[in-house]
Amino acid sequence: MQLYDDNSDKIHVPRFEEKAGFYTSAKRSKNMSKIKSKNSKAELLLRKALWAKNVRFRLHDKSLPGTPDIVIKKYKLAIFVDGEFWHGFDWKNNRNRIKSNRLFWIPKIERNMQRDVRTNRALLDLDYTVFRFWTQDIIKNLPIVLNQIELFLESRRLWK
Repeated sequence: MQLYDDNSDKIHVPRFEEKAGFYTSAKRSKNMSKIKSKNSKAELLLRKALWAKNVRFRLHDKSLPGTPDIVIKKYKLAIFVDGEFWHGFDWKNNRNRIKSNRLFWIPKIERNMQRDVRTNRALLDLDYTVFRFWTQDIIKNLPIVLNQIELFLESRRLWK
């Protein structure tokens, strides 16, 4: 389901600071500072599984829009490992579950979703295929995720 298109205006997210009315505890701040955007548990699982299957790839290619987590340039495949909270998993239902600092988090996550759509479009314009996997899918259903990637790679091999 696509909530945003390429032509919509960029969503404004207010700065997360006390003078803007946003407050957080020291404990919460410490927890949030430990969240990584690279080398997450799910990303490492997927990378190790791909490597074990002899699939070679590049990591976090900054030359491509959106800096995909895994890139297989030979087959023009960009793979993103998206966190459920940050990228709006089941957003229609989960949006209402955010209780604190809603004026910050809702626009923040919606802007992330909007950026994902724009990134996908930019990669498609470069003839890349884009796979986006939720972290929970990789952790719980790694064989299915691997199968999807292998099927794509096999179909590309047949066309070459």
